[in-house]
Amino acid sequence: MKLSHRTHGTVDILELSGRFDAYEVPPMTEWFDERPNVKHLVVNLSGVTFVDSSGLSALVRGMKHCRQNDGDLVICNAQQAVSIIFELTRLDKAFTMYDDEESALQGFDA
Repeated sequence: MKLSHRTHGTVDILELSGRFDAYEVPPMTEWFDERPNVKHLVVNLSGVTFVDSSGLSALVRGMKHCRQNDGDLVICNAQQAVSIIFELTRLDKAFTMYDDEESALQGFDA
């Protein structure tokens, strides 16, 4: 998996690509460990082709991390195969999910 980070104002954006499974969770965990004050985070899954329970767990931990800082973690650009996993696990109800990054960023402005 490839993880890239950038910011847009006060919002951090993580763009992930490849498989997001048990072998690829540590880079995301390290990213959060290095940034204890992350508040608003958009996770762009446009390049993610597969996610397993470990990847979903890492996203839930990230959401908890952001919410402890009075913020939130939102998801955008999930491919159909990944969206189905969120639906099957009902995590689509826990996360705010957007079709594109621009909408996700606007969600923090509202």
